[in-house]
Amino acid sequence: MSLVMNPNSEASKLLNFSERLDINLLDKVVGYMYTGQKNEQMEAQTVLTTLKEHPDAWTRVDAILEYSQNPQTKYFALQILENVIKTRWKALPRDQCEGKHNLELQYVLLFEHVVRGFCPVYVTWGSGVVNSLKDLASSVGIKTYIVGLIIRTSSLPEMHEKHKLFLTKLNFVLVQILKKEWPKNWPSFITDIVGASKTNEWLCLNNMEILRLMSEEIFDYSSGTMTQAKTKHLKESMCAEFQQVFQLCLFVLENSTNPALVGETLRTLLLFLNWIPLGYVFETNLVPSLISKFLTVPMFRNVTLKCLTEVSGISTAQYPQYEKAFKDLFSQTMEQLKQILPLDTDIRGAYAKGTDDEQKFIQNLAMFLASYLKEHVQLVEKTAELRPYLLEGLKYLLLISVVEETEIFKICLELWNTLSSELYLEHPFNTYPSSNAYFPALLKQGYESQSNSRRKFYDAVLTDVRLIMIARMAKPEEVLVVENEQGEVVREFMKDTDSINMYKLMRETLVYLTHLDTADTERIMTDKLQRQVDGSEWGWKNLNTLCWAIGSISGAMHEEDEMRFLVTVIKDLLGLCEMKRGKDNKAIIASNIMYIVGQYPRFLRAHWKFLKTVVNKLFEFMHETHDGVQDMACDTFIKIAQKCRRHFVTVQIGETFPFIDEILQNLRSIICDLSQQQVQTFYEAIGYMISSEADDSTQANLIDRLMSLPNQIWDETIQAIKVNPEALKDVECLKQFVNVLRANHRACISLGNVYVHQLKRNFYDMLQLYNLLSQSISQALMVGGDMANKGPYIKAMRTVKKEILKILSTWISKATNPQMVYEYFIPHVFESILNDYKSNVPDAREPEVLSLLRSIVERLENVITPRIGEIFSGVFECTLEMINKNFEEYPEHRTNFFLLIQSINQKCFPGMLAIPGPQFKLIIDSVVWAFKHHMRNVAEIGLHILYQMLKNIGSQSAEVAQSFYKAYYLVLLEHLFSVASDPTHSGNLNMFSTIIAYMFSLVDDKKVAVALGNTGEDNVAFLQNYLQRMLKAGFPHLTDSQIKITVQGMFQLDQDVTQFKEHLRDFLVQIKEYTGDDETDLFLEERETQLKKAQDDKRKIQMAVPGILNPHEIDDMED
Repeated sequence: MSLVMNPNSEASKLLNFSERLDINLLDKVVGYMYTGQKNEQMEAQTVLTTLKEHPDAWTRVDAILEYSQNPQTKYFALQILENVIKTRWKALPRDQCEGKHNLELQYVLLFEHVVRGFCPVYVTWGSGVVNSLKDLASSVGIKTYIVGLIIRTSSLPEMHEKHKLFLTKLNFVLVQILKKEWPKNWPSFITDIVGASKTNEWLCLNNMEILRLMSEEIFDYSSGTMTQAKTKHLKESMCAEFQQVFQLCLFVLENSTNPALVGETLRTLLLFLNWIPLGYVFETNLVPSLISKFLTVPMFRNVTLKCLTEVSGISTAQYPQYEKAFKDLFSQTMEQLKQILPLDTDIRGAYAKGTDDEQKFIQNLAMFLASYLKEHVQLVEKTAELRPYLLEGLKYLLLISVVEETEIFKICLELWNTLSSELYLEHPFNTYPSSNAYFPALLKQGYESQSNSRRKFYDAVLTDVRLIMIARMAKPEEVLVVENEQGEVVREFMKDTDSINMYKLMRETLVYLTHLDTADTERIMTDKLQRQVDGSEWGWKNLNTLCWAIGSISGAMHEEDEMRFLVTVIKDLLGLCEMKRGKDNKAIIASNIMYIVGQYPRFLRAHWKFLKTVVNKLFEFMHETHDGVQDMACDTFIKIAQKCRRHFVTVQIGETFPFIDEILQNLRSIICDLSQQQVQTFYEAIGYMISSEADDSTQANLIDRLMSLPNQIWDETIQAIKVNPEALKDVECLKQFVNVLRANHRACISLGNVYVHQLKRNFYDMLQLYNLLSQSISQALMVGGDMANKGPYIKAMRTVKKEILKILSTWISKATNPQMVYEYFIPHVFESILNDYKSNVPDAREPEVLSLLRSIVERLENVITPRIGEIFSGVFECTLEMINKNFEEYPEHRTNFFLLIQSINQKCFPGMLAIPGPQFKLIIDSVVWAFKHHMRNVAEIGLHILYQMLKNIGSQSAEVAQSFYKAYYLVLLEHLFSVASDPTHSGNLNMFSTIIAYMFSLVDDKKVAVALGNTGEDNVAFLQNYLQRMLKAGFPHLTDSQIKITVQGMFQLDQDVTQFKEHLRDFLVQIKEYTGDDETDLFLEERETQLKKAQDDKRKIQMAVPGILNPHEIDDMED
């Protein structure tokens, strides 16, 4: 096997279609593919891929299936057949697809001869005799051959079980044929399969799987794999003929004693239930039969419960006539459930000890109850005789909610979230029941009258839910100190996304629960905290979940209640911290204190002394060396600084100077034990405080005091370099620069425009240092090449350069006086940095230069327009030369380059138009290059640039616009179609559709006045003919009528982007059907848009409920 691809090797004979196929050799090659050494596997893969892609490979499938002894080889043969069906079925002669004889007769005769044991098969077709199933395939076509093979394999129980995987693939191949043939060329299929199913139970079992696969392919997976019209037609045909299938399912369920067949029928029925007309569900005996006959049978109860879950998810809003049926479904199911799983069962323990099926049953039970109650809870509530069942259902969910399985808990959590939010949103009430005197008696009475209706009914249940939420509260993102699997307290480095999402949903649920009964939530939390203090429930996990829950309800209480509650909590936690011994205990308690105080900025703003005490406590924690404690202290400090910034620069009652003076006076002692990254966070926090100071001179003084230590280090290091330039080659010296610059950058982020006071001090030194480092890097790269770029010395120098660029970029983006920036800073920046970028070797060019230029364009807009040509001269061609060789090298330069072009296109388009013609053509070429990228973010930037450019051109003078259309319209359109139809490119179909439709509308609306061609035709006629020729050349397998309809439709729909996109998608489906490429990416952006819309809608609801959003998600910064 070492010479597989050698033309003279044994394996190469498989690719010679002039010789008879050597089945044994093929089995051998397939064996190497799965069990050989790495090189053998690669060579076998090459041979098999080449064989599979051969246009005549399908003609050898029958021989492989008949004579191969290797199941994997047979599976490979079916892959070949599946590929030809998907991609070339319409190109095959009809007699090869279907055969020359009546298919229904073939189905019956095959069943008679194959199943009844008359083998080998002797079937007479007219005057011909077929001596084997292989010859039969050649005579009667692919479709009949597959049908016969399925019948032969599935009709006998021993064959059915032995060849299960093979049979499943056969079924899938048949379904692919059905998608091409049914109903037009195989109108009797449903009748055939139903009729054959009644003759043999094992054949019926397999036919159920075929029907299930068919349902999935048509109703679940048709998007992007079939045109809209074809999908609609197949769905209508399936619904029209479904009665026969449904009767078959009922017949099996009522009469069969074959467990495997009954189970498969139930699984098939489960797939049908999400689309069949409701009359089949509620106007037959189906649901009562499922509940009474199958729910209590252990073998069938899981799939039966899934069927009932599918039914229970149907809304009664449009089908009020079925309300009684839904009530009966619930009451009858609950009666059966109480027999299967009595309410006094320890479900948590039963799950822990249960078998896999028993655990699945508990999960399916949770899904059924959650699904039913989400849709029909009010229907059950208003029916007095069903309320006991409702309470029992909720009791089951409470018991299931304590099962130690995250996925099951999520199911219950979603129901509790839905229920609590529904109860609250019925009567949102912004003043809550409270024992304090500030709650007016009249309002309180109104509140109670509102809540007594539904809320009173759920009081006991919701108390239990509160206990569960508090006991199981997930870890918030802000908490960095955690207990690992070994029981050690450590700092968390990897964010647990699932845990964060779980926390957000639990937090939301607990906020709603708190709104519904503040006193109950407070009572539970206070009791649990007391048990932590007295030691009866002391434990890290218990304390963590309690504190996370306390932090999660910030804003949900009345302000006076919140103050009283929080003072108690913090005092108890501080006392606990003093009482407990051991660094791990103190670290856990400290992290919880910091988390809670960080979640209550409203309270801190209202209570200065408490705020000051908390901040001083954070300063203490900054000296605690336990992993994670210092990080949390700094993170909490910056959040408090953001939310309470003005309090730190204001002289508070009873004090003689602002607290920030004290902080700056003790700055060195506060940060002495912090790492450099933590120090940088600290500097950003102080910057937020200083930014709120209204007096300019005071503010400047505070900035000087804050930056005194970094400035001292900066001055000393700069002086050392002036004395001895060789000091710049010292890595430690460079690290000093990096640390100082990063502290400056973080201060710049929070100070904003006023950072100019600090920037002026070091600006010229920064530019000189930048140029010195750039020269050193260039020289090192010219001598040492790419290897020099990886050394610590060069890396450190480049880091310094990057930090300088970040500072300039950040400050310019926050500057409030663009003219001042343009006059006093831009000339020096362009002279030092732009010229350096252009003259440097490619590997020494920093991508952050492009980001800096983008910030300049974004902030200065029309002020910088006169110098756009200078920007293009400095970075455009030299960067394009770096990235136009392929789609991979210099990824940061690539992204930043196109973002810069996008900004210039949006903010300074006149400056772009002023560029000479050859350079402007380069810009167009670069935009095309952008949307051809396989890096999705770059491709989307390119599309957005092009669309904005076309819009900009439309607003220019007629001379400019028509000149542009003449030069670039057809070129751009051709590139757009090329990329949109490229199977290897998963671009944004929505943007492609928007741009192409806009370009067609320009011609349709006569806005393109210049003649696009030289044929004398008007532009509409010319463009239609041009596109038809272009598409025919690109996709010769499409018929003229297909192409004509495609082009005409694009012109007809160019005013409606949504319909245009669907029309374009249909065209892409047609061309992909021929090429056999993966079509699953055609709905990618729709899925993203749906998720984004759902997220936006939810946020609107959340913003209307006090406390739902984390306080740090709300834009309520103090000025």
